[in-house]
Amino acid sequence: MESLTLSSSFLYNNLFTPSPISSKPKPKPKHKTPIPIHSSITPDPWTLSSGDPTRPKPKSKNPKNPLSDDNARRIIKAKARYLSHLRKNQGPQAQTPKWIKRTPEQMVQYLEDDRNGGLYGKHVVAAIKKVRSLSQKVEGEYDMRLVMGSFVGKLSFREMCIVLKEQKGWKQVKDFFNWMKLQLSYRPSVIAYTIVLRIYGQVGKIKMAEDTFLEMLEAGCEPDEVACGTMLCTYARWGRHKAMLSFYSAIRERGIVMSVAVYNFMLSSLQKKSLHRNVIEVWEQMMEQGVVPNSFSHTVVIGSLVKEGCLEEALTNFHEMRSVGLVPEEVSYSQLISLCTKRGKWDEALRIYDDMKDQRLVPSRYTCASLLTLYYKNEDYSKALSLFSEMERNKIAADEVIYGLLIRIYGKLRLYEDARRAFEETKQLGLLSDEKTYLAMAQVHLGSGDFGKALEVIELMKSRNIWLSRFAYIVLLQCYVMKKDLTSAEVAFQALSKTGHPDAGSCNDMLNLYSGLNLMAKAKSFIAQMRKDKVHFDEQLCKTVIKIYCKEGMITDVRQLIEEMGMNEVLKNNKFIQTVSSVCKHKGDEQLDGKLLAFDQPDMVALGLVIDMYMADGNVKDTKNVLAGLVENPDGVSIANQLVGDAFKARTLIYQFNELDCRPEDATVCSLISLYAKQHKLKQAEEVFHEFADSPATKNSLCKSMLDAYVKCGKAEKAFSLYKQAITETGNCLDAVSISILVNSLSSNGNHQEAEIVIRQSLEGHKELDTVAFNTFIKAMLDAGRLHFASCIHEHMLSSGVAPSIQTFNTMISVYGRGRKLERATEMFNTARSMGLSLDEKAYMNMISCYGKAGKRREASLLFGEMLEKGIKPGLISYNIMMNVFATGGLHQEAEQLFKVMERDDCSPDSFTYLSLVRAYTESLKYSVAEETINSMQKIGIVASCSHFNLLLSAFAKEGLMVEAERIYRKLLGVGLNPDLACYRSMMRGYMDYGHVTVGIKFFEHISENVNADRFILSAAVHFYRSAGNEIKAASVLDSMRHLGVGFLENLEIGSKLKSS
Repeated sequence: MESLTLSSSFLYNNLFTPSPISSKPKPKPKHKTPIPIHSSITPDPWTLSSGDPTRPKPKSKNPKNPLSDDNARRIIKAKARYLSHLRKNQGPQAQTPKWIKRTPEQMVQYLEDDRNGGLYGKHVVAAIKKVRSLSQKVEGEYDMRLVMGSFVGKLSFREMCIVLKEQKGWKQVKDFFNWMKLQLSYRPSVIAYTIVLRIYGQVGKIKMAEDTFLEMLEAGCEPDEVACGTMLCTYARWGRHKAMLSFYSAIRERGIVMSVAVYNFMLSSLQKKSLHRNVIEVWEQMMEQGVVPNSFSHTVVIGSLVKEGCLEEALTNFHEMRSVGLVPEEVSYSQLISLCTKRGKWDEALRIYDDMKDQRLVPSRYTCASLLTLYYKNEDYSKALSLFSEMERNKIAADEVIYGLLIRIYGKLRLYEDARRAFEETKQLGLLSDEKTYLAMAQVHLGSGDFGKALEVIELMKSRNIWLSRFAYIVLLQCYVMKKDLTSAEVAFQALSKTGHPDAGSCNDMLNLYSGLNLMAKAKSFIAQMRKDKVHFDEQLCKTVIKIYCKEGMITDVRQLIEEMGMNEVLKNNKFIQTVSSVCKHKGDEQLDGKLLAFDQPDMVALGLVIDMYMADGNVKDTKNVLAGLVENPDGVSIANQLVGDAFKARTLIYQFNELDCRPEDATVCSLISLYAKQHKLKQAEEVFHEFADSPATKNSLCKSMLDAYVKCGKAEKAFSLYKQAITETGNCLDAVSISILVNSLSSNGNHQEAEIVIRQSLEGHKELDTVAFNTFIKAMLDAGRLHFASCIHEHMLSSGVAPSIQTFNTMISVYGRGRKLERATEMFNTARSMGLSLDEKAYMNMISCYGKAGKRREASLLFGEMLEKGIKPGLISYNIMMNVFATGGLHQEAEQLFKVMERDDCSPDSFTYLSLVRAYTESLKYSVAEETINSMQKIGIVASCSHFNLLLSAFAKEGLMVEAERIYRKLLGVGLNPDLACYRSMMRGYMDYGHVTVGIKFFEHISENVNADRFILSAAVHFYRSAGNEIKAASVLDSMRHLGVGFLENLEIGSKLKSS
């Protein structure tokens, strides 16, 4: 290292001092008799043939085999190879002649020429091989003078340079160059020294290169830009940046201008060592010397400018590059987009990206990550998802950063399932390693309200030995706050406090938890500790603290906190703080007019909290003063009317308005009625309504709120009475929303006649109705069984020009389905599809149900398959409908297959699913399998009902297998079920059809107390008694039937199935 420093210093001080040899005047040659010289030098080997046939090519000393292109291709290629090797290793993007393509035949000929010495001459090739062969020998085993003895006097200076250039080992170069200097044809030349410097530079022999350079200077050779560039590239290659910059300074003082390739090598080497300041300095000097940069130069310097944060300079460089027609590399675009995104220059970043797309450059995943960050910050989520789709099309592999951003974007769009799938995909690809990705997913779960899954994600992160950072503890605290787990939240907060002072958001979360659990003592203690620890308050935390103080009536603490916040540069101009400060400052001042609204508009939340504080303190006087101050100011009444937050406060404020001779706005009274309705305090709501509904205009306004209150409290009859009163006194004052609410309430409570009256009056009165109102009307009449009227309402809707929604078509399909009008239902379904409406699961399943009722099982199955192809995932109800379609047709194989699909899709079957499966087996006469199905459902904890057993019982009874039917009946009783009428009928039907009179009588007498007025069972009992000759009991049953008003079935016949068989 010491020798290097001395050499470098010597180079810097004596590099370009004039050589004493070169400064001596050359002696004039003496005039002698010219001696004829016969030149044996061949013509310039790099000169192309003129192509003149009259001037044939001169004969060569070493004739070559002629090629079809008159040696032109060989000459051009040889020159290209020579220049390429001569200027090798001068940095990236070095300009070398392009190779000329050869045919296979020409390539074979080229290799033959090389072996035969066609390029340089056989003696030159032999010398090259001779020197190369010495690489197998250890230094000292050979003497170069003896080895090259046969070549003395045969090699010209140019040929010796070729031999020197073709060597690969630095030892052979050193020895041959020493031998070369002893030859008569040798003359000191910068070319030979440059070749040696290049070889030494390639293997890192920097000391030898420096010595060679000094020797070149001592020999009187003036170094040119190639020699200096080679030396600079040597320093750059091996990371000797101090020596390189020192050498470069000496060159600049001499005025030698390096080529752009050398500058590129220097810039690249400095950038690899993160010496970005030096890169920028060298770049500026390069521009001062007028060197024209190429694309690589711009790429390197843009990268360093970006690393140093010099955005404006980087953009200037970028625009200069584009102005001269150079196309930047993808990495330059990526770096500029990333820096612009960090600096908030989103428009500039998007312009750069548009330019990148114009150049048809495919963005890397780093560029995509920067763009996704930009779109995420700019809340342009549609473009973010579009970019991700573009990445998939271009097969750009996403990394963990991109997946993390995608999860956050899905969370913002509330696409929680898509976010979960992206997280699972990241896990499956093995990319899940960064804490940020885990926490992004946890925050998405928190956004969806699922704190349990958020905690699972954090536990997964812990299980993979990822230490929790400060931000992780913040997210963990949010989970426990949402879970309302006080103990865990306090532990998480303590852990967060160990990482530094807690942030305002976490303190706010803890206060909300204490307040929500009504732990006001803990909340006040926590606030005191916060103020003691000098936690930095933000606006939200300040509001939460003041809210707690106000609820507890802590006026002094509020004033003290407001004074502290007034000294905060960020919060002192906050409207919330100013409002609270203004009210508290004039506490007890009966002349508040003009003072409260000294600034623009007061904060409504702040005024509400202050009034809460006065009310909690029992301070009616100050409450009235605040209201009086508001009333005396412009828009004060409007502001005061907005302060209604709860029923008690609203009622108090309204009565204080009355004392101030100021009538509250109708909207305020409506709010009070709505608040009472939420608390199910209907009596208080009626009192407020009757007190303020003292004029037709006011009554019209309050009628809607009162009607809504009746509906919320489940008083549909009172709502209908209020509706009739409003119709009589003020006309139909209700809007479409109120009428929809009323009709829906009446229909839900079974008041179908009243609902129809409201609907007819609305239609006949030409009330302006919207789509929701018409949908409610049709649904109400469907529930009432008024199918024709429901169809008329739909026709009225279309004639009124109201556009139907998908819900309209769903309901109408159900209307026509229940009316067995399959063609009209199909027409509705196809109309919805032709209008471009997005058909949902309900539309498909309504139509499938219609096909099932009509026995069109194939059409139902095809439509179900179409629904699946469109990506609509069926729910349990949809599966049950389709299962029932297969079951009614006895298609047990299709039912089994659908059951397996349900289980595969994690859709757990319920009792109705098994009921359909049992029906499918019984319809297919597979009774044993049906019974096994009932047993299996009981084993997994699903309770079987009478309907499940009755399917088997009825099937056995129809077949006359009464022993099996009685077994199933006993099994039904054994599981603790009480048979229903359907089971009784099935048993009586079996006894009747197959002539089991005695058993039938015994069964009837056993169940007689439970059948009440069932026509079939009582009629069958009469026939049984008559067949047994017991007319007295038959007459007794007949008398009971007459008393109950039940008709007797005369056409029943005992043993009808036996006679038919």
